[in-house]
Amino acid sequence: MAMEQPVHTTRSSLQLPFLKAPQKPVLTAGFLFIALLGLILFLNQGVQQVVLFALGLLLGYCLLHARFGFTSAFRQLLSVGNGTAIQSHMLMLAVASTLFAPILSNGFGLFGTTPTGYVFPVGTSVVVGSFLFGIGMQLGGGCASGTLYTVGWGKTEMLLTLFGFIVGSVVGAWHFDFWVNQMPSFQAISLATDTGLGFFGAWVLQLSLFALIFFLVRFIAKKRQPPQIKPLPTANGWKRFFRGSWPIWTAAIALGVLNALTLVSRGNPWGITSAFALWGSKIALFLGIDVTQWGYWSGTKSAALEQSILTDSTSVMNFGVILGAFVAAGAGGAFIMRRVPLKLAAASIIGGLLMGYGARLAFGCNIGAYFGGIASFSLHGWVWMIVALAGSYLALYLRPLFGLKNPKKEDQFC
Repeated sequence: MAMEQPVHTTRSSLQLPFLKAPQKPVLTAGFLFIALLGLILFLNQGVQQVVLFALGLLLGYCLLHARFGFTSAFRQLLSVGNGTAIQSHMLMLAVASTLFAPILSNGFGLFGTTPTGYVFPVGTSVVVGSFLFGIGMQLGGGCASGTLYTVGWGKTEMLLTLFGFIVGSVVGAWHFDFWVNQMPSFQAISLATDTGLGFFGAWVLQLSLFALIFFLVRFIAKKRQPPQIKPLPTANGWKRFFRGSWPIWTAAIALGVLNALTLVSRGNPWGITSAFALWGSKIALFLGIDVTQWGYWSGTKSAALEQSILTDSTSVMNFGVILGAFVAAGAGGAFIMRRVPLKLAAASIIGGLLMGYGARLAFGCNIGAYFGGIASFSLHGWVWMIVALAGSYLALYLRPLFGLKNPKKEDQFC
């Protein structure tokens, strides 16, 4: 069962599904939560955290409206050759890279920050972690961003995925020192600063790679003739911004811009899963487990365990993503909760565990490692993408064990 579904279609002759009326109770609750949390942040943490909360809201709002998927993008390409969503990823990465290059090269930041990209070593931990993450996101029904926005959407099974994600992140933090410091690894490699290309040369190289992938998946689609993607209900004209689905290309551009704004506002690109490790480790500490002895929490990171989670910018943005998607779902009449079959529950928890563990090993998830890493011109981001695709391919054979369907060429829609 796919939690994230791309919505782009090239056939305008299809009749769009009926758009449901706005869910006023959901909207009211959403705006109240947003106002309350925004006020608490302003009074206790200051303007910077409020700005980051607002960026999280916009990210969640955008993700839900476009049903922008990373999990489904990999699955659609691998199973039936539909590369539309992967092409949107290339556009998103091109926009982000174009904005990141001058920001990182000139050190332009707000609130006294000095922007630093996500550039991490390429080693055993990244390969193992991204492979596990690729499997996990296909079983769990969504990636890191997908888990957050589908929780806001009301997908009950994604609460189980989130639970598994948090537990897996804690175990990954526990094992972090072994995988990162005791297993073989190369140094961190920036295509901009460690290759002699500079930011302009690295930008040209990456845009060339994005274009190559864009046309490669287009060639694959022509060869395999994938089924058409079912359109989602939407409003017309300016009302579409508030209700219904957005074109996937619009969301790709918006996500690239919002990630760049995150970079200048907090000094790092958008990330998600470090907050899961923090939440889970705080709970473990409360239960008497001394997580402060783990290598992951050594140095300056240990201070986060003693502070409010509202001081953690990643946590604040995560809350924003959930609430932004919650409001978007209410506006489109799409918020719904349901009972979760046992097999789906098992897949959700297992998938979450694998993603949480894998994200810690790989220095991030589809957002921090893939999106943020590549936009930061880090080689580890490209390695993450390739290996996560391999993990996703293996997961196509595991999904039926849990009653999860893969798209098929004979399907009318996927």
